[in-house]
Amino acid sequence: MAEFRLPANSKMTIGKLYQASENASRVKSFKVYRYDPDDEENPRIDTFQIDLDECGPMILDALIKIKNEVDTTLTFRRSCREGICGSCAMNIDGTNTLACLKPIDEVNGDVKIYPLPHMEVIKDLVPDLSNAYAQLESIEPWLKTKDTPTKDTERVQSIDDRAKLDGMWECVLCFSCSTSCPSYWWNGDKYLGPAILLQAYRWIADSRDDYAKERLDSLEDPFKLYRCHTIMNCTKTCPKGLNPAKAIAEIKKMMVLRQ
Repeated sequence: MAEFRLPANSKMTIGKLYQASENASRVKSFKVYRYDPDDEENPRIDTFQIDLDECGPMILDALIKIKNEVDTTLTFRRSCREGICGSCAMNIDGTNTLACLKPIDEVNGDVKIYPLPHMEVIKDLVPDLSNAYAQLESIEPWLKTKDTPTKDTERVQSIDDRAKLDGMWECVLCFSCSTSCPSYWWNGDKYLGPAILLQAYRWIADSRDDYAKERLDSLEDPFKLYRCHTIMNCTKTCPKGLNPAKAIAEIKKMMVLRQ
């Protein structure tokens, strides 16, 4: 192996040379999907070179840096930056997730960023969620009771009953799961999808709700519930580590038991 030596007149030490080499490798390419309906042009991919030493650790940090310093026309949703609002859901490196929870260092090579798949795109990384929210409204995601409590009365719940809601109340409705589901891709107008069905089961399983039967009746439909084929994409991609497939299976089991 040949010996490496710095030139005699060089002021750079081996340590500085190594540091310079490390700094040079900290520039990363971000390939971002772009689409503007006002341009009447086909979608394209724009590439941005970002120095990671001057950027936060998450994908969302890079997108904000691009918008603030490189291209102000880049459009995406974001809000809390802590994984609790679900706004910044997008497809990163081939997986649906939240940009604020996805570290840049987890992506090998170029970072490829697309909007959530199989949804109409409003602009750039912003999908049209109108249908998803209409489906959410259809399952009435709020507590429904048949009695009116007095002013000073709480709806008491046991510790065991409260524990049944774990793994469901944490859902932030980012729709990463629904947009990873092939059944939802093909039947999104009729199949409710894993995100909405998880929300539906959250209220069916709530011991304080008096309308479990009516909620199940509304799901007794060839498409709303039964288009789920247990592919498990929803559970695999959930950025919050939830299991929508299990919730759907529980609804199906309740459908069988009540017959």
